[in-house]
Amino acid sequence: MTLPSRQRVTQLLRKELVQLLRDPRSRRMLIIAPILQLLVFGYAVNTDVRHARTFLLDADQTAESRALVAALTAGGYFSITQRSDRPSELTRALDAGDALIGVHFPRGFAADVARGRPTTVQLLVDGASANTANVALGYATQIVGRFGLQRGAAIAARAGVPAASNGVDFAVRIWYNPNLESRAYNVPAVMGNIVMLMALLLTSLAVVRERELGTLEQLMVSPMTPFELMLGKTVPSALVAMFDVVLVTAVSLLWFRIPFAGSYLVLAVASLLFVLTGLGIGLLISTISNTQQEAFMSMFMFFLPAIMLGGLLFPVDNMPHWVQVLSYLDPIRHFLIIVRGIFLRGAGFAVVWPQLLWLTGIGLSVLWFATRQFHKTAA
Repeated sequence: MTLPSRQRVTQLLRKELVQLLRDPRSRRMLIIAPILQLLVFGYAVNTDVRHARTFLLDADQTAESRALVAALTAGGYFSITQRSDRPSELTRALDAGDALIGVHFPRGFAADVARGRPTTVQLLVDGASANTANVALGYATQIVGRFGLQRGAAIAARAGVPAASNGVDFAVRIWYNPNLESRAYNVPAVMGNIVMLMALLLTSLAVVRERELGTLEQLMVSPMTPFELMLGKTVPSALVAMFDVVLVTAVSLLWFRIPFAGSYLVLAVASLLFVLTGLGIGLLISTISNTQQEAFMSMFMFFLPAIMLGGLLFPVDNMPHWVQVLSYLDPIRHFLIIVRGIFLRGAGFAVVWPQLLWLTGIGLSVLWFATRQFHKTAA
């Protein structure tokens, strides 16, 4: 195999960099767009429930029921937006989507609590949005349960008897994300999807644009080999994509204050492998497309399923088994495991090496296929 000419590759690299950076629209797309996307999606992709619209149906109207309402709203998870003493109003609010959760205190609630008798607080949740409903129900259940334990202990103390105990001291300690903030989990994943999108955009239109402009034929009759041409198309895009990695990482750390417990070296190596994989997929799309419009549509035919299978929106472990197996071919899945592990757990090479191997294998495979396809196209 003939080694690529350094002079020819250098000239092509210079030409590609100038072409990428001299156009003001390209500069905006490569520099400003990733930052704006991360800011928008960083706030939008958030599964935390704050100030959930709550309908209060308090048939007891006592200090005890008001104390539990105060406990529900104190943390900022729930906001009382409507009140009534008629159950039909609660039903109407849930049917109309005006309330996410309804809280119903029955008559005699305070009397039952004072006597230590079992009592019930009814929680009605709008399950149309299952994820939000589950989170809100979890918050409400914990708050009501904690309130019941505190009141039970207070009643037992006044009666001069020890509080009932099941003999288990239940202690909770949350590792890696102590405040359970979904943003700390989601923003690194959004970073990965933005980097993949930029890598695809940089290369999916590269070869087909040369073909449409008529410059591909000029390149093919030059002494440049197909491998040198692919190298010249990949390296400048890789440099720009790695610059975007630095940008979105800086925004995540400085703007969103995402904790970073790992190594920048591990992140750099993983990002480089991920970028090269994305560039290879983009080049493969470019070589099999006849027009820029076809390349653009093909890019999104890959990108949208890759997001779904990557674990940004839905945990991969919750997917059917055959889908989990298919997701191993998705580079986004492996990069999200790496970047979340680096940011939150401080994972190093000893932990993420399986995902690095997957990215290396996928990247080499798609680059080989893209080069082979380009040979056929050139012929």
